[in-house]
Order: sequence, then structure tokens, then C-alpha cells
Amino acid sequence: MTSADTTVTVDIQDDIAVITIDRPEVRNAINASVLGQISQALDELADNDDAQIVIFTGAGDKAFVAGADINELAVRKPKDGLRAAMQGVYEKVEQFHKPTIAAVNGYAFGGGHELALACDIRIASTNAQFALPETSLGIMPAAGGTQRLARLVGVGRATEMILTSRRVKAQEALTMGLVTDVVEPQELMPKAKETAQTILSKGPLATQLAKTVVRHGFDADHSTGILLERLAQSVLYSSAEKVEGTNAFLEKRNPDYRAAQRKDDEA
Repeated sequence: MTSADTTVTVDIQDDIAVITIDRPEVRNAINASVLGQISQALDELADNDDAQIVIFTGAGDKAFVAGADINELAVRKPKDGLRAAMQGVYEKVEQFHKPTIAAVNGYAFGGGHELALACDIRIASTNAQFALPETSLGIMPAAGGTQRLARLVGVGRATEMILTSRRVKAQEALTMGLVTDVVEPQELMPKAKETAQTILSKGPLATQLAKTVVRHGFDADHSTGILLERLAQSVLYSSAEKVEGTNAFLEKRNPDYRAAQRKDDEA
């Protein structure tokens, strides 16, 4: 992504890909171009072994993503609602097989809040604020917000936030379980990368399958969720990764999961 109209950047270091939405002049509002670039970035990262975890953030210190671009929103028609471009991209984020972290550095409103909800883990700076203000515009959250927020914080809290468009500050977001950590702004990216490095120290296949089982098992009945758990564990029991992890523990050394991955790839 090097064209003049690039508004999404991807930086890969130490097995971590940081996707930054870079439109600070509009508080990183998302338009069709940004959605396309996020989708393209995920496609490119899917098979990139140099990127094992993805962190989403916004440029500057004012906003993560302040919502959808209102200029585009104002001219949308019923067919655009059915096409649901933003919802489709966020489904791709949620279903992405590698772990994802939202580093929320300021306003996360509307589509920005929904992007954070689509990630596996949300970490906020103390100046972060969350809101779904769509009803103030005569519409409703429709990029997964009505579903993911209710599952995360409960139906009552989600309904209140959506119907009132109320802003939730970082500390309240932590209390209600919307985010897992709140840190000072200068510590946000280091904390996100620290969390990523902790995940990277675990078995990569184990973390990917655990993510899949949590995501898909949550919406299934208990018996189906338990079956998914059992089948995923069976796959892991047959992996070189399990052999390496258990042997490393018994031998009191750090596991070499990259070597184990190569064995599994060659099997």
C-alpha cells in the first residue's frame, strides 16, 4: 500500500503487524477506501508468516476511529444497507485466523467502536471513549455493533448505550468488560505489543484454535461448543507443537514453536 491515497498503513516488526488508520484530519473516520484497504491488508497478512498477530490503531492521539465518514453516510440508499460493506469487512476481522488486538487511542465511535468489537482483545488509553451514536443520525449500528456489544457487556447495557448514544469513558469501559486494560496514552502501544508478545510465546496453532472455539462455541448450544472444544484438542494432541510444548516444559527450556510448525508443515 504505497499509493498517494493510502490511508491505511501496515508495519510489521517482531511478528506483529500494526494496521494504522491514518486520516487524522477527520479523526480517522472510515470511508469506502479505508474499508477496501483494511480488507486488502488482511488478505496480504493471512499468509504472511512474518505477521502472527495484528494490532489495529488510529493515527494521532485524538481518535482510534471516530466513526463512518458522514459525507458517504448521507447519500447511502437501502441497497447500501443490504450490501453492508462495513459489516462484511468487520466479519473478516472477527473471523481472521490470527489473533487481533484493538489499541484504542481516543474516540472509538460508531464504526470505530464496531471495529474494536470485532477484535479479539481491546486495550484502551485513558483518553479513550466509546459510543454508538447512530440513532442520533436516524440510523442504527449495523456493522456488528448490536450483536457483538450485547454479547460482550450484556443486553441491558448494550441497549442503553445504543438507544441513548451515551459515551463511555475508558475506566467505565474497563468496569463493564468492554476492554481488558486501560493505560496512559504513551503506554498504549507498548502494552498492546507486550500483550501480543505474550500470545506469541504460546503455541500458534493452539492460540488460533482456541480463538476459533471461543468465537464459534459462544453462539452454539453447550453440547456443540463442548464438541468443538474436544475436536480442536484432538487436533492439537496430534501436532508437533504439543510435543514441543510438553517436552520444553519437562526439560525446563523455552519451546521452539517455529521448529514445531515446520515439522507440522512437512508432515
